[in-house]
Amino acid sequence: MSGLTPRESIAARLDEAARRGEVTAQPSQGSALSVADAYAVQELAVARRLGRGERLVGVKMGFTSRQKMAQMGVDEVIWGRLTSAMLVPEGDRIAPDHFIHPRVEPEVAFLVGRDIPPGAPPETITSAVTAVAPALEIIDSRYADFRFTLADVVADNASAAGFVLGAWRPVPPSLDCRGVLLEVDGRTAEAGATASILGDPWRSLVAAARLTGRAGMPLRAGWVVLAGGATAAVPLRPGSQVRAVVESLGAASVAVAPSSERL
Repeated sequence: MSGLTPRESIAARLDEAARRGEVTAQPSQGSALSVADAYAVQELAVARRLGRGERLVGVKMGFTSRQKMAQMGVDEVIWGRLTSAMLVPEGDRIAPDHFIHPRVEPEVAFLVGRDIPPGAPPETITSAVTAVAPALEIIDSRYADFRFTLADVVADNASAAGFVLGAWRPVPPSLDCRGVLLEVDGRTAEAGATASILGDPWRSLVAAARLTGRAGMPLRAGWVVLAGGATAAVPLRPGSQVRAVVESLGAASVAVAPSSERL
């Protein structure tokens, strides 16, 4: 794109792919892309969304499964930005044509009650949380066949596409041993546990504060942190009803309109 830097050009292409619901080529196919470059691209792409009136409302964590880390050959989680347009009201119905090849996974969400300064110790980070909730995250890679390198997925805002929050609950004493179910059309599609999230979702929150603070974007009061998938993600099919159930926390649900239905 004329007049744009290489990073801006990639950001514009990814943003347009998300807006149009169309796949685009992985940036790594055209040139070398470092992870640092990729986070810069992510910031630029999300800035385009903010320029259209969306607001930053939190962050999402990715690669919080040890198995996924090993698969991608990394030893650190990744993160992406959540905007107001990504929030889907609990129990609402979404249009399938808003996405490319969406998948959904159950998560634990944290509500940040006060600003967390960069470099804060873990106890300061965890004490800033005022509530937790069951959640669903909709992920949707802008690349064909959900195939990407580490830098590619970071540039693509860690595949962030949407999220659903269940009812906020008081902070429990522990979150490391909660059973989790992902139900599709009333049947269990995946079963897991909160321990799949870095052994304990609180570790994901601490990582989020550390990484975003390092990037000059510390966690803010009122923001949501999605801790990461507690099970494998499953395809989000037109006409389906999806529900995440987290032991002792409750449930979060969303419906997908049939392909023929326009919302």
